[in-house]
Amino acid sequence: MSRPVTSEFDIIFAGGGTTACVVAGRLAEWNPSLSILILEGGQHTLNQAAHVQPYRFPSHMAPTSTTMTFNLGNPSPRLNGRAPIVQCAHCVGGGSSVNAMVYTRAPASDFDDWEADGWESKSLIPLMKKVETYEVQPDRPTHGYSGPIKVSSAKFKLGASEEFIRVGTTYHKRQYAEDTDDLETCNTYSPWAKYVDGTTGRRSDAAHHYVYNQAHNANLQLWVGKRVKRVIFQDKRAVGVEFTNDPVSCSDADQSSIIVRASKLVVVSAGAFGSPAILERSGIGAEAILKRCNVQQLVDLPGVGENFRGLRDHNVVFVPYFAADEAITMDPLWRSKESVVQENLAQWNINGNSLFAQNGNDAKIKWRPDDDELNTMGSTFQSRWKEFFQSRSDKAVAIFAIHEGYAGPLLSSLPPRNYWSAFYYTLYPVSVGSVHMKLYKNGQEGIDFNAGFLDDPSDIVPLNFGYKKMREIFRRMPSYRGEVPADHPCFPEGSAAVCRETTGPVDLNAPDLIYTAEDDEAIDRYNRDRMQTTWHSLGTCAMKPRVDQGVVDTRLNVYGVTNLKVADMSIAPKNVGTNTYSTALLIGEKAAMIIADELGIDYRLCSESSGESPRSHL
Repeated sequence: MSRPVTSEFDIIFAGGGTTACVVAGRLAEWNPSLSILILEGGQHTLNQAAHVQPYRFPSHMAPTSTTMTFNLGNPSPRLNGRAPIVQCAHCVGGGSSVNAMVYTRAPASDFDDWEADGWESKSLIPLMKKVETYEVQPDRPTHGYSGPIKVSSAKFKLGASEEFIRVGTTYHKRQYAEDTDDLETCNTYSPWAKYVDGTTGRRSDAAHHYVYNQAHNANLQLWVGKRVKRVIFQDKRAVGVEFTNDPVSCSDADQSSIIVRASKLVVVSAGAFGSPAILERSGIGAEAILKRCNVQQLVDLPGVGENFRGLRDHNVVFVPYFAADEAITMDPLWRSKESVVQENLAQWNINGNSLFAQNGNDAKIKWRPDDDELNTMGSTFQSRWKEFFQSRSDKAVAIFAIHEGYAGPLLSSLPPRNYWSAFYYTLYPVSVGSVHMKLYKNGQEGIDFNAGFLDDPSDIVPLNFGYKKMREIFRRMPSYRGEVPADHPCFPEGSAAVCRETTGPVDLNAPDLIYTAEDDEAIDRYNRDRMQTTWHSLGTCAMKPRVDQGVVDTRLNVYGVTNLKVADMSIAPKNVGTNTYSTALLIGEKAAMIIADELGIDYRLCSESSGESPRSHL
């Protein structure tokens, strides 16, 4: 989609992530005569193995990765003085091209809680269905069966998920359900579907299914390696953008600025970090922040960069365990064992049915505590429970799940064998952060990023409970062979909780481990040391009333200017209890309808499918 440079387009997208691909792709499909430009800082993902082969997703988290931006936060005493790192995608398709592909959807009530006209669940459920082709089960009323994004179960099952569910429904005394992503069901164990095409075994991402599949349309242009510096205004009307070659993905290229014009609309779609930065560089934000960065203020909008909930992310901890030698895990692939890679590649090329089509996540529970569990969690969390969760039975406190393999920071130092990882992440933490631009003394731009992780004392409690409960579940799974001591809490010598390798599981009816006050301190310290982002950053250009620190209205218009919208996860005014890919797709479909309506395009007469993407020949 690289073509001769044009200086003016109808619509320009500042960012080429998930939501931008959806909006641009839909508009191009509905009106191919629209001239649309997508400016993306990262590089192409078209048919590239790292992006279409599901098992490769951990590679994007490597410190040397150029497909992610590593945003360094300010040190926090709540994290034992640690400076958190929050990654965000830096490639075409954004998070949809690099994420773990787990299929989760928020409860419908989350969208009603946004209190935004036109964004109620009754208006959005048809769009949730329009997005997807749900291959898991037929005739489910809240799922779609003709959309561009494929959702499937793994053809190649990993046995640990069945063990996890079996122990969960017996020892943990929870029910089982085939579908806990029906917008209301939670607190039951279930299989975990994936954003993977069940036929081809390829990742199902926004880039291939909304943009790359329209390569025949010369009016839809995608320029990669371009960093948008700011929006250009005339009398507070957005008329274009200024961009340079991206200093990361095009480090050797000329860094001079180029301006392109937009005759109809500019859409900022650079994510929870990138979108507020573009607005602030354009003079839209709080006076004090702009002044210290030598930016002339155009619009006083102090909500820009605030309400960070990714910063009110979802807080996750990954904990490794030893698995039996006979267990099937992702470890040989993630350690690049050549014979295993070649065997699975050959099978994947034939029919998509191999571990190449796996992400290692086959089972989960959207967990709510029962009365006994709630009592053990103490008064700090109980007040949060009564205030927010108790009367909202569709909202889970956390997701507990098994990762069938280990791809964490100790990968190179642990011996090659089979591992599992327990992981638990909270869905509605209270703490909120912020992200703003700043200037260093040498004039270079950076970010002033306060993650806010665990600032509210209630947020750590479910994580501490999650460590204990997941350990009890894993101890009872037949293929369990102990804890990896190097990445568990450092319990005092002589404690019953000391971690070690073992020869097998405990009996299903064995008593739980008893933790002393010192043990609890060790768990708390461990979680504060290890807790990290789930890469679900949102809320920094919130869709709220301007007086409530809102940045955009319900039509996604930036307050105080015209012809400028924001469309990405940064507009979410409150958290959503889900991995956010599903919500980013949803925002994209809604934004496309809003823009089409304003441009007089009758999208109702258009096809509901964006077609198929080209098959890889890897």
